[in-house]
Amino acid sequence: MLGARSVPRLTFGAAIAAGERVLPEEVGVALTFNGTTQAVMMATPDNLADFATGFALTEGLARPEEIESITVVELDRGLDVQVWVTPAAEARLKDRRRTMAGPVGCGLCGIDSLEQALRDVPPIRHSGFTMTPAQIKAAVAALPGQQTLHDATRAVHCAAWWTDGRLTHAREDVGRHNALDKLAGAMVRASTHPTVAPTVGCVLARTDPGRGAIVLTSRVSIDLVQKVATLGAPILIAVSSPTADAVTLAETLGITLIAQARADCFDVYTHTDRIATETEHVR
Repeated sequence: MLGARSVPRLTFGAAIAAGERVLPEEVGVALTFNGTTQAVMMATPDNLADFATGFALTEGLARPEEIESITVVELDRGLDVQVWVTPAAEARLKDRRRTMAGPVGCGLCGIDSLEQALRDVPPIRHSGFTMTPAQIKAAVAALPGQQTLHDATRAVHCAAWWTDGRLTHAREDVGRHNALDKLAGAMVRASTHPTVAPTVGCVLARTDPGRGAIVLTSRVSIDLVQKVATLGAPILIAVSSPTADAVTLAETLGITLIAQARADCFDVYTHTDRIATETEHVR
């Protein structure tokens, strides 16, 4: 399986048994833009073109149309994802260079100022998109069917895109931020390069972030809300809890934040007007 491998183990129970277990791979992935490393993340080594595209978008480094090429180069101790962007994007990168060398669980490692960590993100435009409680429950119920790597390893996060009554894209990674960046990149590349991102069923390759919801297996932190807002998705659904400040930011950015989502119930923290059966905001 891509991004995972079998590892020998001993199981201690009623007896001692030798065997193997499939575990996710975690390797150093450098994201290099026009020859300068902008981030070094520990990540699952699959869907790396999606990862680089989504990272560039959600971190405000480059817009999709400014990416000219992406090449993955194998190194002795990891992978170098070499992204080449337009001169305009390169000029912005020189003004705001990040070196994010750190553990997989940290979404803000290496940022050297509060202004970078709490950067301004435009609020979500009101497109009129809504979801019913039944649709939200259905989106959560469909999520396990997209978690192939998790089923094999029980050790990765998943981020998925729900639209037109189904989950049409999903990406997994050992890092929750990485999974969301990979999803964002997959959505962008499906829109701009239809031949490199297969469709699901009869769903068209083009995606409109304003007409769907991001579904996450992880807790929701400020930086994940920022990434969702940058992508332009109006609804964020998580199976875990948000931080208090993530709720505040979601309210400010116009995102409907749904958490503790299960197949039978869920909590809504912000902008409940997008829930078809409700009319009041939760403040």
